[in-house]
Amino acid sequence: MAVHLNINLNYIDGIGKVIIVSVQKNVNTSRPLDVLGKALNSQVLIKLKGGREFRGVLESFDMHMNLVLNDAEELENGESSRRLGVVLIRGDNIVYISPG
Repeated sequence: MAVHLNINLNYIDGIGKVIIVSVQKNVNTSRPLDVLGKALNSQVLIKLKGGREFRGVLESFDMHMNLVLNDAEELENGESSRRLGVVLIRGDNIVYISPG
């Protein structure tokens, strides 16, 4: 959460110089599943426990973050090692999901 502090020096008749302080909080209200929803039909990179990586087009997901990828491929050292087509990845195994 970011907080912005604005300080202004104003002159008010009858009072004189007055410092006006305002605080504005920028709260990111995006939830993880909302962010994932914005990635639907886009290519994503998935890293799993154990170090395996997959790339594919995010077709769908559920509240457990189980994912269905289209045109999925397994990666080794950042390069495609085999094409898998449609895959289901269990959310329990996911370390991160990144735009691909």
